[in-house]
Amino acid sequence: MYRPGELTAADRGAWTALQSKAHLNGSPELANPFLSPEFALAVGRCRRGVRIAVVREEGEATAFFPFQRSATGVGRALGLGVSDCQGLVHRPGFTWDAQELLRSCGLSVWEFDHLVEGQAPFEAAASGTFPSPVMDVDQGYEAYLRGLRERSPKFTRTTLAKERKLGRDHGQLRYVHDERDPAALRTLMAWKSAQYRRTGRSDRFAHAWINRLTQQLFHTRSQQFAGILSVLYAGERPIAAHFGLRTERVLACWFPAYDPAFAKYSPGLVLHLRMAEGAAADGIAYLDLGRGQKEYKDSLKTRELGVCEGWVTRRHPIAYGHRARRAPVRALRNAVLSRPELFEPADRMLKRMGKIRSGHDATAKPTKR
Repeated sequence: MYRPGELTAADRGAWTALQSKAHLNGSPELANPFLSPEFALAVGRCRRGVRIAVVREEGEATAFFPFQRSATGVGRALGLGVSDCQGLVHRPGFTWDAQELLRSCGLSVWEFDHLVEGQAPFEAAASGTFPSPVMDVDQGYEAYLRGLRERSPKFTRTTLAKERKLGRDHGQLRYVHDERDPAALRTLMAWKSAQYRRTGRSDRFAHAWINRLTQQLFHTRSQQFAGILSVLYAGERPIAAHFGLRTERVLACWFPAYDPAFAKYSPGLVLHLRMAEGAAADGIAYLDLGRGQKEYKDSLKTRELGVCEGWVTRRHPIAYGHRARRAPVRALRNAVLSRPELFEPADRMLKRMGKIRSGHDATAKPTKR
C-alpha cells in the first residue's frame, strides 16, 4: 500500500497503460477518468487517508485499488460523494477475493456508490444497481446526431431551433471545447453553487476540498488525462459551461451549469450537443453523463452503463456499526428517487426551501472575512 505521493513513475505508467488498453481487453469502462492515477493523486492532495493498494504478480503491477481509509479502518471509495466511477483497475482475467483485499488493506468495510461494471467480487455485496447514461460518439458527431433525430425527433428539432434563436437574439454563438481561462471556471462554479442553493440541494462548492480538487484537476493535463472546461458563449458573454474529466477515450461529465437568464433557450442542452461534437473530434468514444435520472440525460443518451452501490464488509463491529448508520439513509434516498409519488413532493419542498435560502442570501448583509 502507498500514499499517493509514494507511487513510483513506473507504477503510474503501468496504471495508465491498463486504462489505455482497457477497450482492447474487453473492459472499456476501466478507462473512466475517475479511475485514473491523476484523479487519485489529486484527491490525495485534498483529503486525508487516501491510499493505493498495488497488486503485483512476479514483480509486475497488475491491479490498482485506490480508496480512502479512516483511523478506525472504515474504507470508502475514492472521492465518495463526487466520484462517478469507482473500483479496481486490473489486467485482463485478474480475479480477487474481496474479503482478503480488505484484510490486506486494513479495512473492516469498504463503501461504494458508483461501482464500475465487471467487478464481480465487489458486486456480490451491492445493494442496488443504477443506470449511468452515455452518449456514444465513436462513429463521429454526424452519426450521433442522425441517431438522435431518429430516437427523439421532436427534442432534436426543438433544441436546434432554440440554438438558432439564441444566436439571433444575443449574438453569434461561439463554443470553446477546452477553455483555459480560470475566470471561466470560477463563473461555472458560481453558477453551480447558485443552482444547488436554488433547488434546495447541498452546495458541493461550499466544501473547500471540492473547490481545491476542481481547481487542481483543471490544471492537470497530459496526453492520457485532462480536466476539460467547455464553454458556450453568445457574443463575448458565457452562457453555459461544463467541467469534466477525460482520458483518451472517455469524457466523464461532472459539473454542468448555465446562466439562468438564458434558461428559455435551453443552453445546457445546446452545450451538450457542442460537447459531443468536440469530443468526437478529439477521438473520444463516449461521454458518460453519470448516474441519476434526469430528463435531459434520457433525451441525449444512446445507451446506459450500470453502476452499483453497497458495502463490502468483514466480520468486525466497526463494519456492522458503519453499515447500520449508513444503510437506512441510502435506502430512504433511493426509495424517494425511484418513486414519483415520493420524489415530486420532496423535490417541490426542496425548491421552496431553496427559494427561501436564496432570498436570505440575497438580502443578507455582507460580512468581513
